[in-house]
Amino acid sequence: MYSGGFYPFPALEEFWAYWSRHIFINRYMDAPKSVYNDLLSLIHDKDYFVITTNVDHCFQKAGFDKKRLFYTQGDYGLFQCSKPCCQKTFDNEKTIRQMMEQQKDMRIPSELLPVCPHCGKPLTMNLRSDDKFVEDEGWHRAAERYENFLRTRENERILFLELGVGYNTPGIVKFSFWRMTAANPRATYVCVNYGEASCPKEIAGRSILVNADIGEVVSALLDESDCSDEL
Repeated sequence: MYSGGFYPFPALEEFWAYWSRHIFINRYMDAPKSVYNDLLSLIHDKDYFVITTNVDHCFQKAGFDKKRLFYTQGDYGLFQCSKPCCQKTFDNEKTIRQMMEQQKDMRIPSELLPVCPHCGKPLTMNLRSDDKFVEDEGWHRAAERYENFLRTRENERILFLELGVGYNTPGIVKFSFWRMTAANPRATYVCVNYGEASCPKEIAGRSILVNADIGEVVSALLDESDCSDEL
């Protein structure tokens, strides 16, 4: 699905036929496995904060505290102006569902094409892909909460838990976690990544690298936690 998003669709009606399905499956359908719910069960009583480059809203759908989440790369549940003429976003669920229901022969009806209510230009996804990405008020509030979380826990005992971050946009989570671990002698870095679990030698002594499936690791930790509670 990710690769399909780069296809040069010849018409907006075809573009939105694809993207409405893409958004509906990833943003509005439930996750097919319990990984997010299991993770929340592990940390719900901890002093946590989640920074993610995912745009599928799975953390919030699983029940994570909205004020402890920062979606740095956007949200599939939001439209933004393609120009953009303003730093605003617009909820898209109703429109996406209409596109899903009314599309035919891989096209949506032209009257469903989303346009900016302020300038009339086409709307697009609130997804960071170039310098036109809209950082709305909600984005800035979340960024501020994340910065405050880190600032108020500076040099304290902290775990930087990285789950499935690759090298597509490593600067947002991976590299920043490495830097913060290096700067704080009381910090521990944990990377769970099937095939890409690594860290710099400078923090190797305070790092745990797990080359395994995230779902299996989280499930095992949850089982161990449950056994400890029973004891």
